[in-house]
Amino acid sequence: MNLQKFSPWNWFKSESADAPRPSVPAEARHGEISPLLGMHQELDRWMDNVMRQFGMPSLGTRFGDVPSLLRPQLDIAERDDEYLISVEVPGVEEKDIKLSLEDHRLVIQGEKRQESSSREDRYQRIERAYGSFRRVLDLPSDARPDGIEASFSNGVLTVRVPRNPEATASNRREIPIR
Repeated sequence: MNLQKFSPWNWFKSESADAPRPSVPAEARHGEISPLLGMHQELDRWMDNVMRQFGMPSLGTRFGDVPSLLRPQLDIAERDDEYLISVEVPGVEEKDIKLSLEDHRLVIQGEKRQESSSREDRYQRIERAYGSFRRVLDLPSDARPDGIEASFSNGVLTVRVPRNPEATASNRREIPIR
């Protein structure tokens, strides 16, 4: 199975660097932690990094980490002339989304606000999450940041990132076989 087609460019390398690191217990800093527990923590960190590279949530975020509940899911499609990024943000209004470019990184941030409730409301269960979210995508070298366009419709943010045709052509060369 060719996994390269799922992650040809590491769009998420800055996002994984931004992710909060688990705190190290005080006994670990003083060398009192068992070697087996240290190895377990190191394997967890390694698996989280691998999963993030393929755009999957880390193990820590699968089990109730509140900020991950607000993390919008996205699709990245590669075309000959552009990259097409679709971000699902249901329940978020266009005015609550901010799209910016920071050092060849596309930053998508926003906030999902809770509807106003009255004093008569007595909730039996709350499953929807509210709060801020942030996604950071590293643009490939052939992306043209000056031509990025975005649109919003039906809870989906669509971002079009044009590609520089000279950059893809200059990276490709034929190797003679002798």
